[in-house]
Amino acid sequence: MKNLMKSLTFLFLSFCATIIAQDEVTIDKSHMKVTQKLLKNKKIQGAFDRIEALETLTVARHIELNEIEAPPFKEEKRAKVFADYFTKLELDTVWIDTEGNVLGLMHGSEGKRTVALDAHLDTVFPEGTDVKVRIQNDTLYAPGIGDDTRGLSMLLTIIEALRTEKIQPKDDILFVGSVGEEGLGDLRGVKHLFREGGPRIDSWIAIDGGDIGRVNNKGLGSYRYRVTFKGPGGHSWGAFGLANPHHALGEAISNFVEVADEYTSEGPKTSYNVGVISGGTSINSIPFESIMQIDVRSIDPKRLDEMEDLLEIAVQKALSHQNQIKRQGPELTVEIDKIGNRPSGELSDQLPLVQRTLAATSAFGAKPFLTRGSTNSNIPIAKGIPAVTIGRGGKGGKAHSLDEWWSNEEGHKAIQLALLILLSETGME
Repeated sequence: MKNLMKSLTFLFLSFCATIIAQDEVTIDKSHMKVTQKLLKNKKIQGAFDRIEALETLTVARHIELNEIEAPPFKEEKRAKVFADYFTKLELDTVWIDTEGNVLGLMHGSEGKRTVALDAHLDTVFPEGTDVKVRIQNDTLYAPGIGDDTRGLSMLLTIIEALRTEKIQPKDDILFVGSVGEEGLGDLRGVKHLFREGGPRIDSWIAIDGGDIGRVNNKGLGSYRYRVTFKGPGGHSWGAFGLANPHHALGEAISNFVEVADEYTSEGPKTSYNVGVISGGTSINSIPFESIMQIDVRSIDPKRLDEMEDLLEIAVQKALSHQNQIKRQGPELTVEIDKIGNRPSGELSDQLPLVQRTLAATSAFGAKPFLTRGSTNSNIPIAKGIPAVTIGRGGKGGKAHSLDEWWSNEEGHKAIQLALLILLSETGME
């Protein structure tokens, strides 16, 4: 351990010099000093050793949790097992809230603040997906193996290291296994936590995608919609001339893409995507319903509202035209439902939590870089509450696919880093 700490200190000092010279990110000297002091703390050194000693158990828990499916809106089975782990690891209070989040509180010596450490329970995969883990050499293959089941196993190892080494934080720590991070979950778990009357959270640290180095302090906002055209439907020959919902949907997409392409060609980066199209019963049937789901993202919240206006105009124009050219039957109708709203926002690079995260990251010889993303941190960031999302470490790829993989290449370092960031934020006795 002593050699490791010497190596980390050397890397830390060398890296800080590089950072100052490159002027890419600025780390205040006071935070660098605090990080150095923490690295020399015997209890933290003991916790780092414990994390390495727990490697086999961390991977075993990782596999166990991954093989409990957690599709969107159906995270209950995994949540129960995760909550049981919180209880076995003797957190002071453990509960599952009404939204389904698993929460475990560790009391601090002072308890004046609460710092949350989060990983999300849900995956993008539907119920019935084969989530059995296949091991090949040192690589794990399974849907959800990286995003974000690894983060869940990291939380458990951090709790065990804190308890085993009898580390007492000054602030309370709220460990969170959140629901609804992916897709149409629309961050429902974190929105529930930060609702009016929710539990007190003064700082938020989320573990999600990426290697050591990623420090996400900016939220990428998004609006999501479901557009549904409806008509009577009928036989493709016998009822020919009825207004066709698919024809209207196709025209609406064409209208929207034309204006959206022009709008997004300049100004703050904004994207749009028609990701899902559904409806219809057979090739020789006029459909009674046609549906699309659209994702719009922007770093500027105002542009999301303007893109919403463009979508409304494009859809209504298609509806009007298709009703004009029908030859018989009732008119089509359309519904535009907003099914997702992730707020934008960003926090100053000089915010203490961000600075502490940068300093801790550099201590591991990694080059910290600030990012903007769509993660659980979007909600606290939008509310001005200190929040960062950090990477889960190791090596991985093909996230959100059936061929997702994760390899435990120095994966313990990401756990040690998360612990260091956590304790730099909470303080310790």
